[in-house]
Amino acid sequence: MERVLGIDLGTTYSCVAVVENGAPMVIANKGGYRTTPSIVAFTAGGRRLVGHLAKRQAITNPQNTLFAVKRLIGRKWNSELVQQVKERMPYRLMEGPHNDIRVLVQDRQYSIPEISAIVLTEMKRVAEEFFKAPITKAVITCPAYFNDGQRTATKDAGRIAGLDVLRIINEPTAAALAYGFGKKIEKRVAVYDLGGGTFDISILEIGSGVYKVIATAGDTFLGGEDFDQRVADWMVFNFAKEHNLDPRTDPMALQRIKDAAEKAKCELSFQNEVEINLPFLFSTGKNRTLHFQKMLDRKKLEDLTVDLVERTIDICDRTLKDAGLSAKDISDVILVGGQSRMPKVQELVQKYFGREPCKNVHPDEVVALGAAIQGFALVSEQQEKKEETLLLDVTPHSLGIMIVGGYFQTLIEKNTTVPTSASHMFTTVKDGQTSARIMVFQGESKVASENELLGEFILSGLREAPRGEVEIEIRFDISADGIVSVSAKDIETGRQQSIVVTATTGLTEDEVRRMAEDNRDYLLSAAQDEEFEKQRVQAEKIIEEIEKLLPGVGEVISASRFSREALNKAEATIQRARLAIKRRELDTLTASREGLERTLATFKSLAARKG
Repeated sequence: MERVLGIDLGTTYSCVAVVENGAPMVIANKGGYRTTPSIVAFTAGGRRLVGHLAKRQAITNPQNTLFAVKRLIGRKWNSELVQQVKERMPYRLMEGPHNDIRVLVQDRQYSIPEISAIVLTEMKRVAEEFFKAPITKAVITCPAYFNDGQRTATKDAGRIAGLDVLRIINEPTAAALAYGFGKKIEKRVAVYDLGGGTFDISILEIGSGVYKVIATAGDTFLGGEDFDQRVADWMVFNFAKEHNLDPRTDPMALQRIKDAAEKAKCELSFQNEVEINLPFLFSTGKNRTLHFQKMLDRKKLEDLTVDLVERTIDICDRTLKDAGLSAKDISDVILVGGQSRMPKVQELVQKYFGREPCKNVHPDEVVALGAAIQGFALVSEQQEKKEETLLLDVTPHSLGIMIVGGYFQTLIEKNTTVPTSASHMFTTVKDGQTSARIMVFQGESKVASENELLGEFILSGLREAPRGEVEIEIRFDISADGIVSVSAKDIETGRQQSIVVTATTGLTEDEVRRMAEDNRDYLLSAAQDEEFEKQRVQAEKIIEEIEKLLPGVGEVISASRFSREALNKAEATIQRARLAIKRRELDTLTASREGLERTLATFKSLAARKG
């Protein structure tokens, strides 16, 4: 059966899994790590670094090292959150052509889906290297509370990475799939997912292979990055208090503070106190270098971040109310995401739900495993094999259109099971109206402008008539991915307009295609560079061996019937190889290496005669 990757595209770390021989498994990268940092860096020579390689050089290359980009995917440039983030990032953000966000790296603009695609490409490569075979199909996860624009952008990232994205699946739902896999259970569970950049809570009923989401909610800007920032702000405050200087003016110092804050936060999950020691953190430019050294204990960390944890509990409370349930109706609580390891998080979750959270899932791997299980189920279904898993997810936001007066008319309520569709009849609002502008929104406010604008289109050619006489049917369809399409139909004439909603910040089809081609071109070039380096190292090693043998071979030739032609040929072969290395000509170097190997074999034979 064709393999399908399950990819957890995380804010801070990503993970790839697959179902092999009927069992889900996480695939480790070359370094043996089962998760890979969602970090992309660009070297001065234009080379891309991904994962641990990118993270290791972040301090010395902060402006060209991109992290936490998932928090920006599918967002509008002019949103308040983006403007806040822009001030904190060491890399440069700028406005794109669709009111989207672009990253400026070495005079080139990258869209956020492009950067996410580089991470996805790396996860694809990890799996292909493990299985030594190409894999093109994938199920990719996203936060349950992502809106349509963010989901579409995530799918675009997959396409740019060369993946056939079978499904976009919510992270808490994926975790529940992995939790229930291979078990005969009848339970109502809560999945509490506090990751690096986002928070989700989903309530599910599991039984007889059916996973039904009852309600979901979240915050797409609440996660481990915010906890890190609180520690970083505390460090900056203490440094400024002592030295009356702001270390954030130095990008390298800012990156060191960020790394130290994350490390200290993680260590305080397992110990009560840590020392943060950053020697030579900041230079005043007057032959004076300032250091940072301070103790941070768990109690202080909790004081700095407890409001963030309480925000997650408030969202849990609202979600249970939406589901018509209380905490005592939950059989099990599944903790997902690295930040859920924090003792204060576990304490408040246990206090709210009245039970100790489940400890038999890996918070960093369970989402990718669930995505792999869903991918396996989808392929099994296509091949008409036994289907044992049925996933019924919901839309996290209400969907509708703007009506007269600027109000929001809901057509599909939040927490409606997907895929789904709904229609509603509207009439013209002006005499002689010949067209209708359909503006599609997602959100819970009764005022349309306070919700997220997903897209708009015009239904033209309406019959001129007094207002209220011409009827227009608006129909919404939401796919299992949570992708929205909308159509408007003139009931009298049958004239219809429809769109697959792409957010106003979305990439065009041509842009996605071009970015996918650029990614393929880079990978081809990188593969050629890798092969060239391999050939260069081998050729230089052979040349070194030949040159060591030259004096002895020269003696053998001068004392025998051999002419100097063999030496001349050897020198010419070495010259050709060195010229190919200088010009970076792979084909010429490959051919020259074969000549070098023959020369080395001949010289070894002649040297043996001398011995």
